[in-house]
Amino acid sequence: MYAASSSVSAPPRPLRPQHAGGGPYLDPSHAVGAAFGGGRARRSPGPGGGQVSGRIDLSGPQGAQLRAVIAAVHRICPEFNPVQLLRGSGRSVLLVGSTGRTTAVAKCLLDHSPSWAERFHQEIATYRAFVRHRPPVRVPRLIAADPENCALVIERMPGRPAAAQRHPTETPPRADVRAALGAICRVNLWRPPAGLFDMPLDYGQRIARFHELGLLTDRDLGDLQKLLRGLAHVQGQFCHGDAQLSNLLLSPAGPVLVDWDQAGWYLPGYDLATLWTMLGDAPVARRQISQHAQAAGPIHRDAFLVNLMLVLTREIRTYETAVQRALHEPAPAAPGGADSGEEQRLLLRRLHDDCALARRAVRAAVGTR
Repeated sequence: MYAASSSVSAPPRPLRPQHAGGGPYLDPSHAVGAAFGGGRARRSPGPGGGQVSGRIDLSGPQGAQLRAVIAAVHRICPEFNPVQLLRGSGRSVLLVGSTGRTTAVAKCLLDHSPSWAERFHQEIATYRAFVRHRPPVRVPRLIAADPENCALVIERMPGRPAAAQRHPTETPPRADVRAALGAICRVNLWRPPAGLFDMPLDYGQRIARFHELGLLTDRDLGDLQKLLRGLAHVQGQFCHGDAQLSNLLLSPAGPVLVDWDQAGWYLPGYDLATLWTMLGDAPVARRQISQHAQAAGPIHRDAFLVNLMLVLTREIRTYETAVQRALHEPAPAAPGGADSGEEQRLLLRRLHDDCALARRAVRAAVGTR
């Protein structure tokens, strides 16, 4: 069970340590979803599970790194035949290839700092759990994994990403949003066995951290703490943890969710708050998500609002950092596939407007207590 400051209960499991300055999603480009075509800057020829083409350049300094990565993959999956490099810089390397007749994706972590290694271990643990306890949505099948060396091989699922960016610049089709919402709600209703998953987010600690950074005002701190106290005995909800459209593949056989490194128990509505945040240009979808999140009554409304404030604040922190970096670097990498410069500034403006809207809703909720 969470400590009182965390304000949610779940099947018994020790809390994972939170890493200073870490927290989920500080680098939105770190996502297995990119392996399936997500991300404007790293799109592959096609996200489907059929034949792939291309070649891997093993020359130069990057070639030496890739040879080491391939060797690590072959230690756990000797039959993996790498065909194409999907991403070869940053914190991880993604390779697409085959294992026998199966198209697969191999992922190796380059940044073995404790926070990123912990996330990678969580991703492996989640896919291992899915082997015996299948969630109510389609997920990639685990082929091989090595937690010690942070290497993972999973099935490459057919389908197209519901969005190419973390924050889509165009309104997604209603059918895509409906499919995403349906898949997420099925995940949220799932009750996996006790002890199988932990709790990735300490709410009290995260709120205090954002307040220390000046991202939350004193009034925000007090309001959110009041709502948390009212949620102290709320049963936790199993969540994907990064329920953005770019982590959803749409196929004729049904939606597929990928990138499970933040799965676990949260306050109810965390996935819905994430999806709401990413759909800034889809007011109809946002209204539908809000109505669904609050349908179960005031307790679920309050939980959704706490989640929404934390998700929005996290996104603001991420993109403010990216914009500041853009002022000092000639060609910065844009988070989540977004264009640099003006597009990031417009997104930041929208996130601040959304946060103001959520702040007013939080204050209204506190006033009804």
